[in-house]
Order: sequence, then structure tokens, then C-alpha cells
Amino acid sequence: MRNPVSVIKLMLAAILVLTLGSCSESETDPNQRQGNLVVPSVEAVQARYGSLPLVERFSGNVRSKNQVALYPEISGVVEQIFVQNGDYVNKGDKLVQMNTNVLEKQLQQAEAGYKIANAQLKQSKAGLTEIENEYRRVKQLEEKNLTSQVEVDQIEGQLLSAQANVELAEARLEQAESLVDQRRDELNKAIVRAPISGTVGQRNAEIGMQVSTNSQLFLIGDLSNLTVEIILTENMLNQIQIGQTARILVEDRNGNEQVVSAELSRISPFLNEVTRSTEAEIDVNNDSRLLRPGMFVPVDILFGESEQATLIPVSALYTDPTSGEAGVFIASSLGSEIEPVSDTSDSSGGPGAMTEPTQVEFKPITVLAEGRMELGVSGVESGQWIVTVGQDLLSEGRTEARVRAMSWDRIYQLQNLQREDLLNEIMQERDTDLSNVNL
Repeated sequence: MRNPVSVIKLMLAAILVLTLGSCSESETDPNQRQGNLVVPSVEAVQARYGSLPLVERFSGNVRSKNQVALYPEISGVVEQIFVQNGDYVNKGDKLVQMNTNVLEKQLQQAEAGYKIANAQLKQSKAGLTEIENEYRRVKQLEEKNLTSQVEVDQIEGQLLSAQANVELAEARLEQAESLVDQRRDELNKAIVRAPISGTVGQRNAEIGMQVSTNSQLFLIGDLSNLTVEIILTENMLNQIQIGQTARILVEDRNGNEQVVSAELSRISPFLNEVTRSTEAEIDVNNDSRLLRPGMFVPVDILFGESEQATLIPVSALYTDPTSGEAGVFIASSLGSEIEPVSDTSDSSGGPGAMTEPTQVEFKPITVLAEGRMELGVSGVESGQWIVTVGQDLLSEGRTEARVRAMSWDRIYQLQNLQREDLLNEIMQERDTDLSNVNL
């Protein structure tokens, strides 16, 4: 899709660079005038024929594919920390040790309680055995009519009571055993271990800190496998599909823009009922470590190609403010003898060569397809020189301009410039032009 920001940047470049350049040139050469109008200086590129890659640009949020916020499972005071930000850890490695003095005492108490409960169980079982022996003796006497019914009822009651005492002691032993296991588990949780293998970041733990189960200690993630999340609107779902090429733009350490290529991995089938949008994910191999979790990066999704057509840069399109008609300015007298330059300066360090005043005309066009950098149009032919910078200077009745022929690579470079880079380049070109005038 068209990048309106790039167009605005190039319009700004035209107004600042070319106005200054054309004015300074007119002061040194009075022949560079059309009556009372200064002959403007513009940049142009040759239109070409081909298919247009259809691209949609998104803003992507980078996150680790397996990213875990680590919290302690118990409250306590941090006693030792074994890792720093940026350290790689394996699953199970120790990260934090909390003070265990209280936990150790609680475990000792639980183990003592277990011993007491175990002794009580043994005592209850011994009492039950004694009652069972007495019960058998009384039953034998009863068979011989040598005992009373009262004595029989009494021993049966004692037997039931002894059995209940054993069951109660067994339950108390199980309870004591469970408490011991709980205290041991709490003691083990005093050592916070890595739940996954990955790189440690966002360390919030410090020695002596009182932490609770709501205190985030670290963030751990696998930086070699990342996911870039983008938002798709309802209309985009007709074009954007799983498996399409994704180009993620990111700056390297030297400030140069790098492209990380991947494929669209997943699209959620459920739309948000309020925003009518959904999430898509791109799995990225990040062995180069160009991407970092938390980054906000531009993402281009390539969803096909247009029909064959004449291609022009996005920055070449101009809308006449009086008529509202869209078109381009063509340097019709220029041909293939003009050699484009890929930079704005020649080998001697001065500005790139410019033509003598040449005829320019506005020509309406129809946009057939739009890409991020190029437009597929009808109304102009392949090989014609299309003005890409300086259209505003041609909209005041001027029919001639001095043209600097530029390469497509140079146009791409301009359309990719950030605002700060653009202003720096404008100032450099202005200083170069003024230096040449002074000479």
C-alpha cells in the first residue's frame, strides 16, 4: 500500500532542497530563467514495465516464543542470586536462594509431630491387641455360660473404642506425614529454579529483598525463536493468508536497516467484537540476534503480484490542487542517452550532473495497483522520465526544469528514510550546493 509518510518526506525534501538549490543556481546564471520564473531543479527516474509486488505494512510486536515471567512460589527473603541479566540458563538451574531458617525449623517441628503420631499409632495398636485378646477370652466364657451379658457388652464396647483409637491414630499419622511433605516442599521452593531453558532478563531480585508470590523476579525466554504479532482487520483477511512471505525490518548495530524474512505462521479465526480485528503471528529464527523481545518493528506482508503494468515510484504521484487530478510530470525530451546516478554527488564530491533546461509536462494517469514503493499505472509508457522530487515547483506554470536523473535504488533509499535522516540529507545537500555557488 502507499506510504503517505514517505510522500510527505519527499515533498519536504523537494521544498527545502530544490528551492534552495534552484535559487542559488539562478543567482549565478541568469540564463536559467523562464521570463521572471526561476528554472527549478528536479529529480527524475525512468518508468519501467513489470509486475508490482503487493505489500501491506504492519506494526509488529516482538515477543519470545517461549517467554515466562518467573515468580517465587513462597514468600521469603532473598539470600542468594545466581544469575544476571543476559545469562543463558538451562531448565532446572538455580536462579535464587531464599532464607530457609524459618522453613527448616518448621520442617523439624513437622518431623517431630510425625514421630509423635507414629508412636501414638503404635500405642493404639497395642491397646487394640490387648482388647482383642480379652474379647476372645470373654467370648469363650460366654459359650460356656461362665460370664454375664453385661461383661460381654462391656468388652465389645472396649473393642470398638480401641479400633476407633487406631483409626484416629492412623489419620493423625497421615496428617503429620502430609505436613512433613508440605514443609519439605516449601523448603525446596526456597530455591527458585529455571522452568525452561533460555536467556534471563528484567531482573528485579536483589539480595535482602522481601518477596511474595506476586513479586516478579525474572523474565526468561528463548531468544533464538521469536514470534512477531501483528493485527489484521476484517478486510485484510481476504488478502492476508498463512504461508505468505513476511519481511521484518530492523536496524543492526551500525544503524543499517536489515530485513529478516519469515512466513506468516498463524491467524486467529476469531475477530474482536469491538475492533473487528484479529491477531496473526510470525515465527522467526533469530540466530542473528537482530530482534529482541519487546521491540516494535515494521512488518511487510507480500500477498501477491499485480498484473503487468508501467511502474513508477510512489513519490512520483502528484495531485493537482486546483483540479484534484492525479498524474505525473514527464521530462518528455529526455531519452535513454541519460545515465542515472545512484547518489546525489558525483565522483568529485559535487552534486550529480543535471541537464540543461528541458521541457516538462503534467500527464494524468490511472493507478492500477499499489505497492509500498511502487505504483502500477496506465497513462505513461515504460522508459519515460518521471519527476519524483520537485513536483510542487512545477505546479506554478513552469514548463521547463533542470533534471537530475536518478536510479531506482536511490528512490528506494529516499522513500525509506526516516524524518531525521531526511533532514540531515537535506542540510548536507544544501551545504554542498551553497559551497559550489561560492566557488
